[in-house]
Amino acid sequence: MSAQRVLLHVCCAPDATVPWADLPGEGFEVVPYWYGSNIHPAEEEKRRREALGALSLRMGRDVLWDEYMPGAWLKAVSHLADEPEGGERCSLCFRLQLEAAARRASAMEIPLLCTTLTISPHKNAELINALGAECASKYGVAWLVRVFRKKNGFVRSVTLSKEYGLYRQLYCGCLYSMTRGGNDHGTTARGEASPVAP
Repeated sequence: MSAQRVLLHVCCAPDATVPWADLPGEGFEVVPYWYGSNIHPAEEEKRRREALGALSLRMGRDVLWDEYMPGAWLKAVSHLADEPEGGERCSLCFRLQLEAAARRASAMEIPLLCTTLTISPHKNAELINALGAECASKYGVAWLVRVFRKKNGFVRSVTLSKEYGLYRQLYCGCLYSMTRGGNDHGTTARGEASPVAP
């Protein structure tokens, strides 16, 4: 029996290490997808894209690259510029990313959608899974509920990132998280793992 394809929305290469390795063990064929328009500045997006490209070579699978359109992302979220990290702006950002991923999955007739976002100890996995399910349903695909930080997923991702020599960023990605020090990776300034939520 052939593996069922799942489009895996990838927020960054380090966070993809564990989901990309684990899902095939569950019988899925991973099709990685990169959004990236929320990343600021362009040089940072390029660096993260290159890291994912290096991981894709290791994993033996090409990435579906979305067009980088930071202007469109900023226009969509600018009315929430004063929101704190983890607030409504972040929820909207998750939705924008997951809706774009669902649209791509539907267009390519990939029946399942999942995301690496739930590996972060600083993100609301329940919210992400709820938003993912909404976006998937809108485009006629099924949402694969996962919380990848469970079973030491985050710690494993840190270990694998170091082993693979992947660039590990120190802020979530957007202009606001960069200027306000929003760190979704649970790392110190040197990139070392800090305590992880269960």
